Amino acid sequence: MTSIKDYIETHKERFLEELYGLIRIPSISSETEHKPDMERAAAYWREQLLKAGADRAEVMPTEGNPVVYGEKKIDPHAKTVLVYGHYDVMPVDPVELWKTDPFEPQIIGDRLYARGANDDKGQSFMHAKAFEYMVRENCLPCNVKFMLEGEEEIGSPSLEKWCAEHKQMLEADIILVSDTSMIAPDIPSITVGLRGLSYVEVKVTGPNKDLHSGIFGGAVANPANVLAGLIAGLIDENGHITVPGFYDDVVEISAEERAAMAKAPFDEAAYRKALDIARTQGEKGFSTIERTGIRPSLDVNGMWSGYTGEGAKTVLPSTAHAKISMRLVPDQNWEKIGRQIADCLQQRAPQSVKVEVNVLHGGQAYGADLQSDAYKAAEQAYLEVYGKLPIPTRSGGSIPIIAAFERVLGIKSLLMGFGLEADAIHSPNESYLLENFYRGVETIVAFYKHFGK
Repeated sequence: MTSIKDYIETHKERFLEELYGLIRIPSISSETEHKPDMERAAAYWREQLLKAGADRAEVMPTEGNPVVYGEKKIDPHAKTVLVYGHYDVMPVDPVELWKTDPFEPQIIGDRLYARGANDDKGQSFMHAKAFEYMVRENCLPCNVKFMLEGEEEIGSPSLEKWCAEHKQMLEADIILVSDTSMIAPDIPSITVGLRGLSYVEVKVTGPNKDLHSGIFGGAVANPANVLAGLIAGLIDENGHITVPGFYDDVVEISAEERAAMAKAPFDEAAYRKALDIARTQGEKGFSTIERTGIRPSLDVNGMWSGYTGEGAKTVLPSTAHAKISMRLVPDQNWEKIGRQIADCLQQRAPQSVKVEVNVLHGGQAYGADLQSDAYKAAEQAYLEVYGKLPIPTRSGGSIPIIAAFERVLGIKSLLMGFGLEADAIHSPNESYLLENFYRGVETIVAFYKHFGK
């Protein structure tokens, strides 16, 4: 039998060419103009699954973008792995900051640059190639199902209902996901916790039209000024979020777990240097790793109002807008948090303006089972490929659908991510370390071997 290392070496150029075909499709789920591209990406994935050896693969409709479902069943008594990934990507703005065409993949040095190179086209494609190897070499020890969606980057609004409608079809022992990161190229890790998310859009309205700031300035409330003040008041000088009731349901982490987290290698000075910042900032009493892993946060993702073009225009704007995301921890409920910030902003706003808050989407936080057979198999897989056991880590990011999987399907997820902080996902010049792509394929194959025993 051909070893996985030799198989990768023989087929690596083909692997990349096939991945390029997926990356070249600008499947941006948040922009309606790319709706046809979502259909194209789904069809491409179906083709890849069939070529890799799936007995069945189809593009299935949802209320939004389609889901690609594929499967290969080898034995009704064998364990079943359900692979989850997403084919949609984030917008590329600001496009002028990209050094390459975002949808024309390029290898520079040891990295592949493109939107989706990591998140999640590159990482999910590893599973297709690992599956292909096991099918061709007749060493697949588990039944395998694939579920690839096109709405993860907008909160997976259609997938939960789709899963409920196809619960029997999706039955599995574990959901295997590669959409997270590891500590360093030589320090493997498994993400055992994800923060939840509550995402809102705020609109502050003052006068019924834009006004001359000289004639009306000082007499009429400026929505931009009001919104800036409201936002500034959401976090106090200690980095504590001031929304009433925000921390009511937060699960406090034990001293023992905090001590375990502190063992993960982390260079604060290098972290600051990489971001070109003089110091970190956040909730008082917690380390940087803790602030992004076990504590909730609130951040403005965008603000706009009035005149922002070239030169000067002395206008007092009629409206001001902001998008705000709150990362949540167990056991915070994202819908409850959305209502709390809406009530807070409306109650704090002066009577001179109107405030509207629209809760756009969200999801619950997630915690993995470190004692499960799947987790133990993943540990052995990393040990086999990297020569060391993975470190359990908590991610500051969110994959809202992961908690929904457990709630709707009754299946835990295993987050075997191979990304790195340097990959700049969601940012210009997203990239993926080629070594991580190839070692990811190898580690996934090793996982199946240990899990299928």
